[in-house]
Amino acid sequence: MSGDTEIKDDRGYTKDHEWAKDEGAELVVGITAFAVDQLGDITLVNFDVEAGDSIEQGKPFGTIESVKTLSDLYAPVSGKVARINDALEDAPELVNDDCWGKGWMVAIEPSDSSQKEALLDAAAYGKHVEESDH
Repeated sequence: MSGDTEIKDDRGYTKDHEWAKDEGAELVVGITAFAVDQLGDITLVNFDVEAGDSIEQGKPFGTIESVKTLSDLYAPVSGKVARINDALEDAPELVNDDCWGKGWMVAIEPSDSSQKEALLDAAAYGKHVEESDH
């Protein structure tokens, strides 16, 4: 694993390299620095959901496209989409520039907060990244 692949310890992670940060009633979701590193230059972020839609844990809610590949974005928890980061439509490079902040994807109001406990913590995610980087 390259040393510059940052992992923040204030959020949970999926094995598909999404992060989920608790912000009150919402869980803000994005993709990790490792995912961005694997994707390269991001050219398009496409959402298949809108605010108010229900999404299901582990199911795709959109796609992210880079020069190298097209990947699905998976919901870390089930719930209702509270907000979508519309800025990514015009500026997908925000994900490259600031995947932990301005490059967030969606905010979800979880329907079952126990699903958050199934997310990997930073240490477990770091181990997962090391194992998948071989």
